[in-house]
Amino acid sequence: MHNPALAALGLDWRYLALDVHPEDLRAAIAGAKAMKFIGLNLTVPHKLLALEMCDVLDESARQWGAVNTIAFEGLDKQGQWHSMAALSGHDEPVRIRSRGFNTDADAIIRSLHEDLGFAVRGQRVTLLGAGGAGRVAALRLAAEGAGELCLVNRSRDRAEALAGEVRQRFPGVRVMAHYPGDGKTDLVLNATSLGLKPDDASPLDETRLPLSGVGCVYDMIYRPAESTLLRAARAAGRKAANGLGMLLRQGAKALEIWTGRPAPLDIMRRALEKNVYG
Repeated sequence: MHNPALAALGLDWRYLALDVHPEDLRAAIAGAKAMKFIGLNLTVPHKLLALEMCDVLDESARQWGAVNTIAFEGLDKQGQWHSMAALSGHDEPVRIRSRGFNTDADAIIRSLHEDLGFAVRGQRVTLLGAGGAGRVAALRLAAEGAGELCLVNRSRDRAEALAGEVRQRFPGVRVMAHYPGDGKTDLVLNATSLGLKPDDASPLDETRLPLSGVGCVYDMIYRPAESTLLRAARAAGRKAANGLGMLLRQGAKALEIWTGRPAPLDIMRRALEKNVYG
């Protein structure tokens, strides 16, 4: 989605996908800084690791506890920091620093609204997964005013720890570290990796929470376009959406951070749909 957007904006930039081992992440960020990259996106498992590796953190990264976007900034001779995009080729920065952002959290809320027509406030949400993506989702849902959060994770201890963090930061939200006792929920949100492979089992235990008791289903996974969970949800007549909308929104925000310009959203959406749906 980024390269068509860059072309539309008339920027002679390229967006590249690079495999980096977690042990090499610090060196990769330092190398990108040394080579005067505009910025980086990070995916799992780098989002939590990068918190300790950025020179400064934006409020979004501090608030949600993960970094998925880095912007490199240059210090000019007057002592002012600017994005690398804003510095012309003649303005050699005195120093360069990395600033970490999180564009995932707001993208979740935007996508739920746009793709499912779902407003979080006052609703019961069952969140599958309490890892990095699940933690960001849980905190953002609580901040949006969810009435109740049911946190389900393979490791009960991790779900309990996340529930404790949500209670501490958002005491007005009811939180439990298990499936809802009455078998009903307004939204099931999958933040696990179960579904990335076509033969993966569904992350939802329907003996604990049958789809008949679910209002709608959102799966952060977007490839394959229809996970096992989404296929089951649609077969049960539930409204369902994959994570393509979240991917689009977080990517558009990252592009706006790097360029300082509005992202060409329709162009990015068409590129994503062509790539994911064929």
